[in-house]
Amino acid sequence: MKCLFKITDDDFGIKTKKIDNYNLRLSSRGIIIRSDGKIAIQHKTKKHQFKLIGGGVELNENIVDAFKREVLEEAGCKIEIIEQLGVTEEYKQLHNSKQISHIFVARVINDNNQLNLTKREKDEGSILLWVEPKEALALLGECYNKIILSDKEDDYDVKFLLLRDKKILEYYLEKK
Repeated sequence: MKCLFKITDDDFGIKTKKIDNYNLRLSSRGIIIRSDGKIAIQHKTKKHQFKLIGGGVELNENIVDAFKREVLEEAGCKIEIIEQLGVTEEYKQLHNSKQISHIFVARVINDNNQLNLTKREKDEGSILLWVEPKEALALLGECYNKIILSDKEDDYDVKFLLLRDKKILEYYLEKK
């Protein structure tokens, strides 16, 4: 599978050390397109953060089923996968972790308008937005530019997430 890009601590001005034994996390995420061309993004209203739909692959779950489950939970939609764009890799030395995200493009085949959010997502005020792809990129970019200026340690994971999703959307828009 083609690696679209890698993100490391170097991307945030943190000197990267070589770590040989990362804790591995697999995830599935991507671009979900409605018939009107708008795409789904999750807005964490209490944090003013945006993200693409997706999340971790659970035990004994394959990447396609994980993506379909995440879309059903976070966007309330059943989907048909159009293509797999590739994978992204994130190396987070602070957590001694490596995350491989499988990136998909899918179209909505049924929208039940019912989200099944986790307690954490509810606590963060997560809502679903359907926006034009360029608007989604602008929202992610604005959010990334604000968070990247912060020195808070809790922003570490968010910096990775925002940069990853921003770069995924940039790749998708360039490819279109």
